Amino acid sequence: MQYELVGGNFPAVICHLQAGEGMRTEKGSMIWMDPVMTMETTGGGIGKMFGKMFSGESLFQNIYRAQAPGKIAFGSTFPGQILALQISPGCEFIVQKAGFLASEMGVELSVHFNQKVGGGFFGGEGFIMQRLSGNGIAFVECDGSLVEYDLAPGQELIVDTGNVLGFSSTVQLQVERVKGAKNILLGGEGLFNTRLTGPGHVWLQTMPLANFVNAITPYLPAGGSQ
Repeated sequence: MQYELVGGNFPAVICHLQAGEGMRTEKGSMIWMDPVMTMETTGGGIGKMFGKMFSGESLFQNIYRAQAPGKIAFGSTFPGQILALQISPGCEFIVQKAGFLASEMGVELSVHFNQKVGGGFFGGEGFIMQRLSGNGIAFVECDGSLVEYDLAPGQELIVDTGNVLGFSSTVQLQVERVKGAKNILLGGEGLFNTRLTGPGHVWLQTMPLANFVNAITPYLPAGGSQ
């Protein structure tokens, strides 16, 4: 499979497949394709479907296969960037639960539960994420611009929870409550932050969709108004 990223701030990835090659996606992200592509919708088994239901993901996957050489394009749902990750045994990645866009068939997508959650079940996006494993290329959506860091062993980075796009599986994540009642009530930064501890690679996003919605909500007309 060969691919190209297009579209600037409204990105898409065009995948060029040979006969017999396939791609999978969990949402309606296909935006165009050659007629040589066939589509099959699958559930992935009871166990996987239960995990997806718990994490808020779609219960079904769409599998596209090329009957002859051709192309298929997948588009992001929000302005930003598309990140291509090479997955291989021993090189796994954890991404935010809405980040997965599409992948080659050799990539496995599963629910990842963070064990070190200081804020409990109310830690927001940091508690339930997605693990990308197996072998192949996966494409991940980034909301806004993408920023990357390499963390050395023991090196830490404090991030607003929604700005964590993903990280290599060697990175430790802990969701923590913001300390101090005044900071919580007046700081405007929310209740939780995420502590990332190396070693490993970290991907951050500058404008999570939830932050964008919160920013524009005060300017939207109230329901029923003319």
